[in-house]
Amino acid sequence: MISQKKLLHEVSGWLKVFEDGSTDRTWTGPSEVQFMVEPVQPHEEFINGVATRDVVVDKDSGLQVRIYLPEIKPRDEIKLPIILHFHGGGFCISRADWYMYYHMYTNLARSAKAIFVSVYLRLAPEHRLPAAIDDGWSALLWLRSLAQGDSYEPWLVDHADFNRVILLGDSTGGNIVHELAARAGKVDLNHMRLTGGILIHPGFVRSTRSRSELEQPESPMLTLDMVDKFLSLALPVGSSKDHPITCPMGSGAPDLVTLKLPPFLLCVAEMDMIVDTEIEYYEAMKKAEKDVELLISPGVAHSFYLNKIAIEMDPQTASQTEILISRITEFINKH
Repeated sequence: MISQKKLLHEVSGWLKVFEDGSTDRTWTGPSEVQFMVEPVQPHEEFINGVATRDVVVDKDSGLQVRIYLPEIKPRDEIKLPIILHFHGGGFCISRADWYMYYHMYTNLARSAKAIFVSVYLRLAPEHRLPAAIDDGWSALLWLRSLAQGDSYEPWLVDHADFNRVILLGDSTGGNIVHELAARAGKVDLNHMRLTGGILIHPGFVRSTRSRSELEQPESPMLTLDMVDKFLSLALPVGSSKDHPITCPMGSGAPDLVTLKLPPFLLCVAEMDMIVDTEIEYYEAMKKAEKDVELLISPGVAHSFYLNKIAIEMDPQTASQTEILISRITEFINKH
């Protein structure tokens, strides 16, 4: 008789966790969505104005990043800003090479004329927090090593402006932006300068349900099941959602007043289930007299801009995605 592994957790078609500690991230939701979670192979030739490559930044850990380089005119000697990107997925799913990110960040690389460096983050529950944040920090230190001449990556060394590094994160990647910006504010980055942070629908929550969690409809990109189970699998054992990583505006987190942070752009969606706690974060940042801009996208839900099907079929999603890209481009150009 073939014994079957005992299933401990199953999360909204995204993740299965078994009693022996193994996981299965095979997408089991609607088949028409499958293409958005398929990997896109890197291509060093320019396709639609952008080339990509994967690079190992830490040989000991095997940590990798994907670089998006916008096409540059041969005579154009302008150095481009670096956008260090952290994908979402509740710290439990998602990869830097998924089509949903490729589609969005090739568009942004073209629009903003910036080099995007997207980190392949370790995932929970195999690697609980702060593993993903440590990976982000390692990637930031790798950029510093390039700026100092201690490492070499030709696309970045030849074309990047290391005095214009901006952090950007989708969903829980936004949590990483806050954590890394706070950490960077305590150290000397030497030949590199962190000039901004962009948090798109960050995964800021509390252990008690917010009104928006109770009242807003679930979406393909976010359900209550995902919020609860992903964070229970990702946060340090014994922690609640009031942990500083998921509730940086809470009493258990470092006082925002004490943090040295660059200018932030906080992007929220009106129909996001966690919009109330995202706005609470914004208000706490303003109270702490931090430089933070707010973009509210009306009539759309969590991570709407990554849903290519909705962008093609729903005019509101399409128009709000264009506005989001425009505002992010504007912020990058300003910083």
